[in-house]
Amino acid sequence: MASVESPNLISLQYPTYTEKRAERALCCSPFNLKLFVTMTSQSVGLKSIASDAGLKNAYTGSVVSELAAENYLLWLIQVGVLRREVDGQGITDSFRLTPLGHQLVKKYAGKGNWPQPGIGDRLDNLIGRWFRLPV
Repeated sequence: MASVESPNLISLQYPTYTEKRAERALCCSPFNLKLFVTMTSQSVGLKSIASDAGLKNAYTGSVVSELAAENYLLWLIQVGVLRREVDGQGITDSFRLTPLGHQLVKKYAGKGNWPQPGIGDRLDNLIGRWFRLPV
């Protein structure tokens, strides 16, 4: 599916806290920026992200199990960066970016990868994931 670039598109405004939480979640995730750049134009299946395939595709820096990858992806859905792909049969195992995700990827696309999170960022992200409400 082709993407359409239009000068008339209005970018959505998000509260600062929402953007910072989403950015922190991306920085603390095991996924490289390349995964999200790919998601700007197409959906990406879980099997392409997890295990050896994720490392081979340069979507992760190390091997991430399918369960761990799905848990991280679900967290990114909760913070508003990703959404699940849906087809005529229902929800699939593929993921796409939300408008917030597109904004954050555009912000970091020329920088190579996400900034390294500090210990405070990792702790805040861990607490947020630990105490999240079920979807």
